[in-house]
Parts: sequence; structure tokens; C-alpha cells
Amino acid sequence: MEVNIAYYRKKDWQKFLKIIDDRDRMHDFWEDWHKSYLEAKRSLTSNGMIVNDHVVDLDKLKTYCKTRGLKIDGKARSQFVSNIK
Repeated sequence: MEVNIAYYRKKDWQKFLKIIDDRDRMHDFWEDWHKSYLEAKRSLTSNGMIVNDHVVDLDKLKTYCKTRGLKIDGKARSQFVSNIK
């Protein structure tokens, strides 16, 4: 089974934090997020999943959410990444 997961670049982190609607639930620092990201990826792969990393284009994410009337939150970000082919 395959799963897509979002990857946010360090250089985009501050912009990312400014556009999301669930800022209070997100790490303050990219390094902390990245550590959690790596742990999640390891967990998925250790459970037999094939993990596809996708660098998130923040402008495309904003457009995706806006055209669908979605908040830019964890649920919408997961939906966005899961739809990437």
C-alpha cells in the first residue's frame, strides 16, 4: 500500500505558518516539525507502507483550498497531498 505525505521545505516554513488556519496545532520551528515528519515516515515504512514524499507548493495548496472552500488545516492538507499523482 502507498501513501503520500506532505513535505514542507525549511525555506517555506514561515510562509507556511502564516497561511494555515490551524497554526496553534503546528510546530513553531521547522526542525521540530521535521523530526515528527521523520518519525511518522519511519512508522509508516516499518508497517509496510510505501511512502511518497511530496514537497508542498504553498501557492497550489492555497488555490486548492480556496477553490473548494476549505480552511488550510491538517485535514485539507492531507486531502491535497493524497490527490497528488
